Order: sequence, then C-alpha cells, then structure tokens
Amino acid sequence: MEPIPDYTSSVAEELKALAVSGALTPDAAQMQVAAKLDHVLTCLKETKPAKKSSALGWLFARGSGKPRKIRGLYVHGSVGRGKTMLMDMFFKKAPIARKRRAHFHEFMADVHSRIHEHRQKLKRGETRQADPVPPVAAALFAEAELLCFDEFSVTDITDAMILARLFTELFGLGCVLIATSNVAPDDLYREGLNRSLFLPFIGLLETHVDVVTLDSPTDYRMQKLANLPVYISPLDARADAAMTAAWNQVTDGVKGAPVEVPRKGRSIHVPLAAGRAARFSFSDICEKPLGAADYLALAERFDQIFVEHVPQLGPEKRNEAKRFINLVDTLYDNTVRLYVSAETSAEDILTERRGTEGFEFDRTVSRLFEMRSADYLARHQAERAEA
Repeated sequence: MEPIPDYTSSVAEELKALAVSGALTPDAAQMQVAAKLDHVLTCLKETKPAKKSSALGWLFARGSGKPRKIRGLYVHGSVGRGKTMLMDMFFKKAPIARKRRAHFHEFMADVHSRIHEHRQKLKRGETRQADPVPPVAAALFAEAELLCFDEFSVTDITDAMILARLFTELFGLGCVLIATSNVAPDDLYREGLNRSLFLPFIGLLETHVDVVTLDSPTDYRMQKLANLPVYISPLDARADAAMTAAWNQVTDGVKGAPVEVPRKGRSIHVPLAAGRAARFSFSDICEKPLGAADYLALAERFDQIFVEHVPQLGPEKRNEAKRFINLVDTLYDNTVRLYVSAETSAEDILTERRGTEGFEFDRTVSRLFEMRSADYLARHQAERAEA
C-alpha cells in the first residue's frame, strides 16, 4: 500500500487519501457530504480568532467588522453510511479552540443538569435570573462555539419542549451546528406528545443549517460488525483484548464516558458509553438490583451492549442468573447487538439447569447463539435504519 499523505487541509482530501491507501472504498455520496463539510471549514477559517474579552470576537469576518453567520450542516441517512466518520474528520480539522463533539442525548443530559443547578441557585438566592435557558445557553457557548452532535434524535418530551428556546439562544450567540441523524429534520419527534409545540424548532434548525442526505449504497457498519466476535471465552488476556478491539471498532475509537439513563425518577448507571454503545461488567449489570424494566430502558437507549467477565453461575448465584436471563431476553426482543466475554461456553454458564429456570436458560443459550448469526445482525441493522 502507498503511504497516506498529509490530509490536514480538507475532509475530501482525507477521504481520497484513505481510498488510495485501501483503508476505505471510494464513495461518491460521501465525497459530496465531505465537500459541504469543507465549505463550513472554509467559513470557519475566514473568521477572526476569538478574543478573551469577547466571546463573539470569532464571528467577525476578517477585516469586515461585521458579524458573519456561518450555516452548519445536518447530515441524515441510514445507519452505517459513514456519517459519524465524516463528522469526526471535520471536527478534528475545525480551526477553532472552543468546540464540542458529543452524542446528542449526552449533551441534553448536560443541559438538564445545568438547568437544575441554575434553579437551585435561584432557590438559594444566588441569582435573580428566573429563566434558566439564557444563562445556560451563554455558558454552553462560552465553552464551545462549534457543536458537533452524533445521532441527533428527539424522543423525550422534556428535550422536545426546550430545544427551540435553547437553540434560539445558541444560534443568536453565533453557535455553529454540525449534526448527524438517521432521520430528516421533518421527521424528528414524529408521533411525539405535543409535537405541535416542537415544530418551531424544526423551522429554526433549517434556518441555520443546510440539510443533506447521505445515501451511500453500501452499509459499511454492517460490513464491519459482521466480522466482530460477539461471544468470547474463556476469560483471559486474549478475551479482554478482543472485547476492547470490538469496542473500539463499534465506537470508531470515540472516547467513552459514564452516563446515567433516567427511568421513573431514578437513573441507571452506565460505566462507559459512547454514542449508542454501552459497556458493562457482569457485576455492573447483573449483580445489582436491576429488573426487566431497567434492561428495557437500556435497550431503548443503546443499540450495542458489551457485558464482560460473565462467570459460571452456580446455585448460590440464582438471582444473578435470573437477571442475566432477563437481560438477554430483553436485548434479544429489541434486537440489540450483544457482545459477551465469559468464563465458559454459553451452554455451561449455568451449572445446574432444573425446572423452570432450566428451561428459561435453555432459551437464553439458544438466543445467545442466534444473536451471533448474520440473520440477527441483518435484523438489527434493518430495525435501526427504520428507527
């Protein structure tokens, strides 16, 4: 293979270099999106650097003294077409210091946390600003003039009701937005409660971003996932390395972080999450008092779940075995992709298989085998594409 040349100047040049090296397959649809991302890069490069005395200094075009409005980009299309890869290339090249790349749901969790903290300050008499949205937006903009969101999706009514007000403030300050999504803006929060109150956000969004569809004929994610091991045993250094390699493939190397998944007034702790992938140890997910409803909340939030270090389960681990059965059943019913590292083969996880629990575990073993199949992976991908 030829060495990959320096491709720091544009997303399109990076794509071409990777294609020449054989690391990527040339894709015309991706190149079209790359050109639009490069246009945003050019606009960013033509602005003055921000001055410490003014959060808005960076918005003024060189030498013009006038505010420059930079339109962002909203890229939508089916899963596995390369949207996240392109956005990550763009983000690394964006020539500004204050920028943020996040999964959309993680960003909104941060927003709600800041709003809650502002209201606590109001109660303590530390602020007289009754409306938390303007100061929260100002703080977010002070940290990042460029926001890059992966998997822009609105499913929560609390998010839906606040987005228009929040982004009216952010766009007014000069925030530039780049987002990827599986759906077009008009389909955001489709069938959602009180959707009429959400519609102004769609109009606001389309005023500040260009909308482009990425319709590549090839599902690159499916090609990549099809070759990943999903059940690894026994537990050893090789198993740990294989799970980490699979995690890095699934997340495209994005640095993960702990998150909290809300459920009926409380939250489920996820030790490591990146986008719509979550990583647990067996003790995190099966030795804590979690039930089927908790596992359903995780299945609705994540497309791919890793469970590491599953031990062999004897009679003294009956509760843990029951939770493991519930977990596999729930993930299977919701076509979540499950990756497991275990002490033994699936058939030998439960040391005693008697009565109802024995029958239930036989079903679990069968499902674990089916979840490794190409048919299950195809169903997983198809349902995510329709989501």
